[in-house]
Formats: sequence, structure tokens, C-alpha cells
Amino acid sequence: MSDVIYFDTSALAKWYVNEPKSDEVERYIQEHGPVHISDLTVVEMRSLLARHRREKNINATLETQIFAAFQEDMRQRSLICHSLPNTFVAATINILSLLPGVPLRTLDALHLAIAREIMAGTVATADRVMALGAEALGLSVTRF
Repeated sequence: MSDVIYFDTSALAKWYVNEPKSDEVERYIQEHGPVHISDLTVVEMRSLLARHRREKNINATLETQIFAAFQEDMRQRSLICHSLPNTFVAATINILSLLPGVPLRTLDALHLAIAREIMAGTVATADRVMALGAEALGLSVTRF
């Protein structure tokens, strides 16, 4: 099995925003890093931080600081960011076809397609449905 660990946004967000299980995510990344993400994760992190600001969980200054720290972690290679592959759409459609019994949302399927594309052995997630999909595809799952 591959030692590549793909982090979806639900789990990675806990490294940057104080949420339940944030300490577990921090320990996991420190012990197993670097971990892998994708361009999709970057877009979702930006959206997540904007939502936190709109909901007044963080202010604009903290939003900017958190996103800058996230970008720095990519530059420092604590997070290895993968570009979306050319086969991305077809692979995602294939996953949705392979797992008709798993109630995958679009972005879950996209993350799983990327994890398979980069030959991840493990998917780290805080999302129950994402975990079910990863397991159905034969991937190990770390849940937060």
C-alpha cells in the first residue's frame, strides 16, 4: 500500500481553524507529514475561511493570516499540492458510477478521484460519507 496520505478539506481545516479534534490533526500531520492535497483543497480552504468570516467566527485579518499560513505550508512542502489532472472529470464520473450506493457529493467524488490519481494509500477526513467512499474504493481511512 502507498504511504501517500491525502487530506480532504474537512480534516485539513482543523489544522488551521480551532475545531473539535484539531489537536489530533496537528499530531497526525506532525507524525506522518508531509501530507498531500490538491488544487481543489486550496479553493475549498479559501471558501471555508470566507464562510467563517461571514459567520463572524474569525475577522478579516485572521482570515488573511490563516490563508497565508496555509500557502506558506504549501511553499515549505508540509503540504504537497497536486494539480488537477487532465483525467479528473472522467475519473470522478467513474467513481460515482462505481459507488452508486454511497451518497457521495460532487466534491467528495472529486477528492476521491484525486486521491486515486496520486495513488494515495490513505485518505484523512472528518466527513463520514467521504470515509465510506474511500473505504469502498479500498483506501485506508484516518477519521477525525
